[in-house]
Amino acid sequence: MNKEIITVVGARPQFVKAAVVSRALAQLGIVEKLVHTGQHYDDAMSGSFVRDLGMVNIVANLQCGGGSHAAQTAKMMVEFEGFLTGLPEQPAAVMVYGDTNSTIAASLVASKLHIPVIHVEAGLRSFNREMPEEINRIVTDHLSSLLFCSSQEGVDQLAREGIAMGVHVVGDVMLDAFEHFSATSKHREAPACLQDVRAETFALATIHRPSNTENKENLSAILAGMAETPIDFLWPVHPRLQERLSQMSVSLNVHLIEPQPYLDMLELLAKCRLVVTDSGGLQKEAYWAKKCCITVRNETEWVETLQGGWNRLFDPHRDSLKAFSESKPSTPWSELYGDGCASFRLANVLKNWLSEKE
Repeated sequence: MNKEIITVVGARPQFVKAAVVSRALAQLGIVEKLVHTGQHYDDAMSGSFVRDLGMVNIVANLQCGGGSHAAQTAKMMVEFEGFLTGLPEQPAAVMVYGDTNSTIAASLVASKLHIPVIHVEAGLRSFNREMPEEINRIVTDHLSSLLFCSSQEGVDQLAREGIAMGVHVVGDVMLDAFEHFSATSKHREAPACLQDVRAETFALATIHRPSNTENKENLSAILAGMAETPIDFLWPVHPRLQERLSQMSVSLNVHLIEPQPYLDMLELLAKCRLVVTDSGGLQKEAYWAKKCCITVRNETEWVETLQGGWNRLFDPHRDSLKAFSESKPSTPWSELYGDGCASFRLANVLKNWLSEKE
């Protein structure tokens, strides 16, 4: 039997997670090959991540960036099916991360070819089906044979949906990456953009979700909130948003910068005063860095971070960004999502699962 695992990645956070899991798999002798869908396709959004994270086992780039959700997902499915059917023999499983178009495309193709699906970060729910990511999570979980959860909350949610077989709590592999690469980032030259701000006084901002960036009223409200808040914002801007922002009023305290490599983002996180984001991953990284986070959404999958006000949900039409930026947590910081060894727990479960299939 072929014991090879094919891992599918396509977006920046997935490279980060896969980097630490791949290392753990290799240490246990599990053969893994990575397929890059090309969902994030320019150097700033993917190339620099691959280099910084030392990912050497990418065997194919499907070049499926751009297009609508339907067009992109469909292209990924066609290309990934061609990749799988072109292999000498089927892999033991296809492993996917999170909730992107790459995730759902690979899961659908693998399941239709009767290849088991492994889902890392299973059981997350925002309970907002207007988010494309929510649909991707739900479908992928229901197609998966092995489901790795970051916390007991994910296990409980899967149980409510009738999924109990193959479910494991291992912790959050993103924490493994955060701890490992934070140590590495300290020895690098400081990002050039830090020259524009003073350490511990600025907010690190990342806004990229269509609900915020493609709705002009929402985006204007976010910019207005930043303008009234007497701190500097460093905002790495997604390429598709740059042109839109160039046509809007951006206050002088908002510094729009290029997308940053992962190690530089960790350094910015370490130096900032707080985080303003609509990213799922950065919410957790802010918590682990013991920074207050303002999440520009009405819900979050990472509900544990809301405890004590370390993370607060923010509606730019209703809430004051200035007031939110001045608020402090009401409870002491405590560990969330494991102990930094999730990737090794995952690898051990996977090794045992492969042995049982012999």
